[in-house]
Amino acid sequence: MAKHDVKDISLAKKGALRIEWAAQEMPVLKIIKDRFTREKPLKGVNVVACLHVTTETAMLMETLKAGGAQISLCASNPLSTQDDVAASLVKNSGMSVFAIKGEDTKTYYRHMKDALLVKPHITMDDGADVVSMLHTEAKDLLKDVIGGTEETTTGVIRLKAMAATGALQYPIIAVNDAYTKHLFDNRYGTGQSTLDGVIRATNRLIAGSTVVVAGYGWCSRGVAMRAKGHGARVVVTEIDPLKALEATMDGFELMPMVEAAKIGDIFITATGNINVISEKSFKVMKDGAIVSNTGHFNVEIDLQALKKLSKARRDIRDFVEEYTLKNGRRIYVLGEGRLINLAAAEGHPSAVMDMSFANQALSAEYMVKNAKKLGKMVYGVPARIDAEIARLKLKAMGIKIDTLTPEQKKYLASWEMGTE
Repeated sequence: MAKHDVKDISLAKKGALRIEWAAQEMPVLKIIKDRFTREKPLKGVNVVACLHVTTETAMLMETLKAGGAQISLCASNPLSTQDDVAASLVKNSGMSVFAIKGEDTKTYYRHMKDALLVKPHITMDDGADVVSMLHTEAKDLLKDVIGGTEETTTGVIRLKAMAATGALQYPIIAVNDAYTKHLFDNRYGTGQSTLDGVIRATNRLIAGSTVVVAGYGWCSRGVAMRAKGHGARVVVTEIDPLKALEATMDGFELMPMVEAAKIGDIFITATGNINVISEKSFKVMKDGAIVSNTGHFNVEIDLQALKKLSKARRDIRDFVEEYTLKNGRRIYVLGEGRLINLAAAEGHPSAVMDMSFANQALSAEYMVKNAKKLGKMVYGVPARIDAEIARLKLKAMGIKIDTLTPEQKKYLASWEMGTE
């Protein structure tokens, strides 16, 4: 059995069935896996993946393995691991997995170091923690790394900051920025799975509630859209005037967070920044306000400030902490302030992760073939890969679209033809 540290290897049978269920909604990745099985484009490549260990991630790992890669997987968040899936990947797929749901911070980073023992050629990150560790605590391993991929907005922000200062030591493809990723995964995946996590954790009615959504990027607008669909009054907070204007045109109320804090019943952050909900907001929140985060890191809610304002704390439900303020009001924090869609629910539906992970697989293949020609920068997913994934997804859904005629192609390529 491969090296591993999982909660319970006996959960493997259950995990295998759940992976099989997810696979039914991932036809694009299945097509890529079939080709990888024949061509072995990743033969001899060590891949260290720091991702949410879910059924969908399992399908990506199986695809990479089919392509010839050796896999070492760790979790990209202490609460996002599905323990049965981790067990199945070890027992049934022979992969090294280091991930346990609910692991403490020390174990989280130890697992990352365990995963890196494979000496990676390619890194696959969701938040750039592995990249950060390679550039700080494991610099000796950098010499073997040819490239990497990054799954999430937060990670891309960190990597671009590294590249801007010359710190980044190998090329990375920003999978998050692919159209077939952020337009669908971030919007429809995050929108549905976040509300799913909030509802599972609280069993509260969304209809008639005032839901405050921090930010109006692709993830936030997905959350706002779904909350509105549930019948909520949705208030958006923003710092970007263009996004604020867009949210207004989309029919949402806009106001500063400290004002929204006075009226909100449920708060959901998705900005990628720190202390979006701060002490000022906690001081004016209603009794019973529910606070949650669906951004990657647990920094968007200033929990230290909340603790200082509180006289008591208790766990009242799974993934629900009750903080009683010194004035007697109660504020409820979901999932320790970590991303609620994976802490209390199962993450994005497999149908949308099909495209995101197709991007990961094809970007890894592209990196193996082209890394020597790339600089130490953050690159977008090549347009042809993005378009091919969209084409395959439409085909799998049984949807046909038009194609340009020779006459139309000629018209679009010319400048002579105009109004007749």
